[in-house]
Formats: sequence, structure tokens, C-alpha cells
Amino acid sequence: MVKKQTSLFDTDLSTDEESAPEGQITSKSRKSSHHEDPFAPLAHRIRPEEFSEFIGHSEIFQKYPYLREQNFPSIILYGPSGTGKTTLARLLAKLSKKEFHTFNAVLGGVADLKKIIAEAEDYKTLTGKYSIIFIDEIHRFNKAQQDALLPYIEIGAFTLIGATTENPRVSVNKALLSRMHIIELKLLTTESIEKILDNALTRINSTFDSEFVHTIASYAGGDARVALNSLEAALKLEDPTKESVKELIIENARAFDKGGNRHYDVISAFIKSMRGSDPQAAILWLAVMIDGGEDPVFIARRLVIFASEDVGNADPTALSLAMNALQAVSQIGMPEARIILAHATTYLASTFKSNAAYMAINEALEYVKSNSTIEVPNHLRNYPPPNTKPYLYPHSYENHWVKQQYAPEGTPTFYHPTNIGREEGIKKRLDSLK
Repeated sequence: MVKKQTSLFDTDLSTDEESAPEGQITSKSRKSSHHEDPFAPLAHRIRPEEFSEFIGHSEIFQKYPYLREQNFPSIILYGPSGTGKTTLARLLAKLSKKEFHTFNAVLGGVADLKKIIAEAEDYKTLTGKYSIIFIDEIHRFNKAQQDALLPYIEIGAFTLIGATTENPRVSVNKALLSRMHIIELKLLTTESIEKILDNALTRINSTFDSEFVHTIASYAGGDARVALNSLEAALKLEDPTKESVKELIIENARAFDKGGNRHYDVISAFIKSMRGSDPQAAILWLAVMIDGGEDPVFIARRLVIFASEDVGNADPTALSLAMNALQAVSQIGMPEARIILAHATTYLASTFKSNAAYMAINEALEYVKSNSTIEVPNHLRNYPPPNTKPYLYPHSYENHWVKQQYAPEGTPTFYHPTNIGREEGIKKRLDSLK
């Protein structure tokens, strides 16, 4: 599925050529466009048509002044949903008077992409003018798709604008990234969203209680699209109240994005809260994940890992509890599985903590990797060679223990039990054997 858009930018813009520096883009007037279509969503109808109307990101034009020039480089617009990535791409295309092609990284393949690239090259050959190819969700491109862009970006065959909610330093091919500039769009402030809403009301010749506008802006989570959609819905309420407007936006404003940064941020906060023995915070992040539709089995698996990594021998029963939770969640499912997850989460967050076992295996692995093959002492082998000193069977001795060498000479100590919880008893026993 490939879509080419050019009609949006067909109208001439009135520009002050004499007052504008060479290569600088200016615009004085707006011509009518399909933005005025009364049946289009409000967020689409009131899209800015000039940089002065692009609210909330004045700092990027100060930091990247080349955005106001016709000959700007290929860029990646990175930021959360509703911060204006697509709007900025359209503005850059319109005010630079370049042919604008859109491509969705989810719906299109390499063949579709190459077709658009060919169109951009043909347009340049015929008119001498450049094109912009806008790729939405560029982080979803596989390596082959990203590699297909490299030779064209290298020679400047067209200007590429990518948009992504994922950190491009992680999700975009380094070779492609080295040929582009990253421009980050932050979440919009409440004040900026209020201005956007006020401008929208002016554009559609409508009024709305300023307190309700502030409520929508406050609960939009920095997302202008959510705010505008909520305003459009709120304008249809017969007798709006602050509570009805608040309820309207809260239901639509909560973001989770199971495949994106927030997914990893929330699970990180969840684990760190349990590690910090804060069950109140842990249960909060658990609720956020459940409300966002996170896979309950994924959460339960993380609890199992946590039980060994962060609780360990300080409370050996934690692993059994976590495994039981995983099995129960897998068999029961939601919504009842939330109770099991809450049970395991509050226990793991509240109990004693030790990462001694986790650190022990990490240190042992590093030791193994940094040495040549570690030979098993003769008396410990399955078939000891002749004339080997005998293996001493511990159960034949008092307290079921006998002093004996179990690792090669010079092997360091990996496991350092703590004085916390049940591990304190382990430490005392090991100390007594020295």
C-alpha cells in the first residue's frame, strides 16, 4: 500500500522574495485547502500551514535553523505520538515547494519503496526539482528496506524524512542513521496544547468553556491529536461538565504501546520498584501494564526471573511462588489473573533481597570466558585415570562433609552470600566450613 500526495501543495504561496534571505522559505498568506472539509477529523482540518502556527516546538527551529531552508538535509523526526511529526513533514514539503510522497513502513515493501524512489528520480529529471519521501514508522523497516535507501541518500537523489516513536539510535540501521539528522520532538506542554485547542476553536468559529479546554489540555498526556479528538467529541456533549469532559479524555489519553518504548519503560519501573522493596509503586506499574493490555504471561515470566535475580537465596520460597503464579496465570487468564499477579508482585516486592546468586553466575561465566579449557580434577571425573587419589564421599563423614578440592587451584570465590533473610544461614554454614 503506497500513497503519493501532491495536491496538498499545488497552490502557490504568497512569498516576500525581496525580504527573504536567499534559500530561506517564507509565507504570508494561506490559500484554501481540503483542511476546511467539515467532515474531516478536527486534527486534520486545523493542521498548520505555516511554521508560525506550529506550536510547542520553537526550540527545534533555533537548534536546527536549516529546517527553514529549501535545501534541508534528510532527517528523522523522533518523538511520541501526537507531537507533530507528520505535520512538520508536511510543512517542510509545502514551504520548500518539493514534491511530497508518503510511504508507510508497515504496509509497503521494498518493491513499493523502489517505485516511489523511481518516481522521485523521474520528477527530478523532468523538472529539475527535488522530492521529499516521507516514511512513517521508519523503525519498522527491516534491514533490506533500510539498505535500499542508502545509495540514494548518499547522492542526495531526494530528501528523506522518517518519522518514528522509537529511539532511532536503537531501531534504525547505523549506516542509514549516519546519513541523516535526528530531530527530537518532545511531549507538548499543557500550555502549548491549550494554545492549539484555542486556535482550533477559532478556526472552526466555535467557543468552549476555558476551564474545559484546560481540563482537556491537562489530561492529554502531551498528545495534541488526543486533545483535538477529545475537544471534537466534547463539543458534541449536550450539557458538558468538568467531570464529563475529564472522563471523556482520560479514557482515550492513556497510552501504553506494547511494542514501543513505554512498554520497556513501564516494565523497567515495575522491576526496579520491586527491587527497591516498594510494593506500592510495584502494584501501580502492574496496574498500568494490565490497563494497557500487556500480556499477563509476560509479566509472570518477569516475576520468575526477578525471584532468582533479585531475591535469590534470601528467600528461596520466592521462586516457587513465582513459578506457581506463572502456571496459574497461564491457565486462568484475565481478568482473574490480575489477582495472582498482584499476589506475587506484592510478596516479591516486600520480601528480603539478594542478588548474590545472580552475581555469582555472571562472575563465573566471565572467568570461564577469559581462560582456556578448565580441566576437571582427576578425582572428580566420571572415570578417573589410574593411580588417582580417591574421591571422598561426604555422606560417609560426620555432618556429611569432608574437606576436599572441587575446583582447580586458583579458582576465585564467586558466590558471596549476604547476611539477609535465609541467606544469612547459608553464609554462617559456609563460614563454618572454612
